[in-house]
Amino acid sequence: MASVAGVGVSWRSCKPAVLTPPAKPSRTATRLAFTVRNAVSVEKNYALQKSEEIFSAAKELMPGGVNSPVRAFKSVGGQPIVFDSVKGSRMWDVDGNEYIDYVGSWGPAIIGHADDKVNAALIEALKKGTSFGAPCVLENVLAEMVISAVRSIEMVRFVNSGTEACMGVLRLARAFTDRQKLIKFEGCYHGHANAFLVKAGSGVATLGLPDSPGVPKGATVDTLTSPYNDLETVKKLFETHKGEIAAVILEPVVGNAGFIPPKLEFLNGLREITKQDGALLIFDEVMTGFRLAYGGAQEYFGITPDLTTLGKVIGGGLPVGAYGGRKDIMQMVAPAGPMYQAGTLSGNPLAMTAGIHTLKRLTEPGTYEYLDKITSDLTNGILDAGKRAGHEICGGYIRGMFGFFFNAGPVHNFDDAKKSDTAKFARFHRGMLEEGVYLAPSQFEAGFTSLAHTSKDIEQTIEAAERVLKRI
Repeated sequence: MASVAGVGVSWRSCKPAVLTPPAKPSRTATRLAFTVRNAVSVEKNYALQKSEEIFSAAKELMPGGVNSPVRAFKSVGGQPIVFDSVKGSRMWDVDGNEYIDYVGSWGPAIIGHADDKVNAALIEALKKGTSFGAPCVLENVLAEMVISAVRSIEMVRFVNSGTEACMGVLRLARAFTDRQKLIKFEGCYHGHANAFLVKAGSGVATLGLPDSPGVPKGATVDTLTSPYNDLETVKKLFETHKGEIAAVILEPVVGNAGFIPPKLEFLNGLREITKQDGALLIFDEVMTGFRLAYGGAQEYFGITPDLTTLGKVIGGGLPVGAYGGRKDIMQMVAPAGPMYQAGTLSGNPLAMTAGIHTLKRLTEPGTYEYLDKITSDLTNGILDAGKRAGHEICGGYIRGMFGFFFNAGPVHNFDDAKKSDTAKFARFHRGMLEEGVYLAPSQFEAGFTSLAHTSKDIEQTIEAAERVLKRI
């Protein structure tokens, strides 16, 4: 286990142990039904008949049958799962199969799905109405919580998604600096706004699309890219475009190309370069905010950006996003200033209520120590199982966020990540589903733990991984 730049990032690279591959177990299968052992080691019939029927109908109603591409299982193959309910660390699909969940609705479910206290607060909020389209006191409450927690934020604007937050923050950076150019990093995903769909991660990486059709050349002409963790390329971009770069935006820990931690000197270097040139440093903490620490990645690494985007956790499972930063910058935002941005449902009482009660839970003593412990046990357990089964595998974690790649590693950027054996990951993913464990359906997505995960969940997941890694 290695510590990256002394900040406690755990990263391991494992060469395979030399052993005789186990015989592949015989299995009687008919279509989408398999006799397997699930994560609680109880033999059951794993069937996806209802999922198949519903998804087949969905493909006639929605593009690809989904409302977000990664859900279609394009990179792992097999039948996408249609879910019926969630609670705590568990999910149940429409066929009645139960899974230990490590997707967490892609990050928001940090205290567990359908938390009783959050649900009770939402029920009370519902009685007053779902949306006012006008100010409500709950906006003040959540804003105060965010400002007190996140070191870079002196003022905040709530929106409805991470994409919307990143759209707003880029427009703000350009308005404040009166510059146009942006530096982003290969494999980092900042939503589907035109300017960001250049060498993006997440579903773009999953589908193998370098960019998206329909994005005008003029929308990306000012977007400059660099490999992640590569400070020298950033320096050259600043030299070439001196006085023209409005901002540098990055995921302080990459989650949309798999889990890729930063080198601390990389983050420090970005902070120094942007200050020297008069550009703004933007941390996209939609994924890492309130997950790596209560104050996000900027608290964890001790680096303060100029602007920050948030989402996921701050809505407690409801649609939300936010951007914030220094007061002198944020006062450019309408109606305080000339930079226009608006939203019908922004700051709605339901999202604010769920966010307030989720953040309250995260302030309880021992929260992040617990996340660190269970995520460490999970990640190291899977890596050790992979090594014993003879696979090249590497990975790491920080608090409630983790990931692993089927390659020898280490992985410092998207090019390193792309060396992974994605076909093997697809087999592993399918095997884990059959064992009752739900992982992100792409090699290029991070995983998430929650306060609802128990040590028993972790043990059962590692046991399931042992069985699957032996048979793939």
